[in-house]
Amino acid sequence: MASEDNPKSGPRRARGRPRDWDDKTAQNTIKSLDRAMEVFEYLSEGQGKALSTLADEMGQSPATVYRILVTLEGRGLVEFDPSTQVWHIGARAFVIGARFLRRTSLVERARPILRELMEITGETANIGVAQGDMVLFLSQVETHETIRAFFPPGTLSPMHASGIGKALLADMEGGRLARALTAKMEQFTPHTITDPDALRADLAATRARGFAIDGEEKNLGMRCIAAPVFDMNQEAVAGISVSGPISRVGPDGVAALGAHVIAAAQRLTLAIGGEVT
Repeated sequence: MASEDNPKSGPRRARGRPRDWDDKTAQNTIKSLDRAMEVFEYLSEGQGKALSTLADEMGQSPATVYRILVTLEGRGLVEFDPSTQVWHIGARAFVIGARFLRRTSLVERARPILRELMEITGETANIGVAQGDMVLFLSQVETHETIRAFFPPGTLSPMHASGIGKALLADMEGGRLARALTAKMEQFTPHTITDPDALRADLAATRARGFAIDGEEKNLGMRCIAAPVFDMNQEAVAGISVSGPISRVGPDGVAALGAHVIAAAQRLTLAIGGEVT
């Protein structure tokens, strides 16, 4: 039997990796699978779409998209509502996503901290991470109040119009931040900051006080206070926030809420092996 020390056998490759592991050219991709995942991801970004709408928006033939949807439906990844003739993401997608969340201790360690933060502040507590130019919300502990913010796991929100997003942007280095600021920033409300210079000033204020403020920048009537969570390399890997209506989260209470959010973010930083400076 050839051994690792035998030059004739060559280096042993890791289990589960074929010889052409590093070859990402078209010959090693399954085009039909890639197309199916493209449809699946596009559908996940909306709140449900009709077949014709999905095909038109993606520039695909309805027959192709239909075959993909039926295949995904068979695996429980998408669902069809016959009453509205609309396709939605299926329950199986959540199950698979939940398995991803269990892969890391971040959410597990954050849950009791979020729960305590919600009890102290009386507002919904959230945790999210950066995913490209968006914030991906991983977990949430909702307030007991009737009127409350709602960001279910898997929700994506633009970084420039999000408390957590701005907390993460404030920690970004020059080059990465510059790339983020050159992207088109959508105007959601009259309060949304879309000018790069204005956003830079807002991020500077965020760094100075230790927490970010989303003042009705994504949704009118809602305010969010967020602080970054750091890993062992002192890099911001997540953000913790509290969100609520401006009737409860008024300007006079921002500083106190900010202190609670910073304390929660620091607790999670220590819990994942980071260092509080």
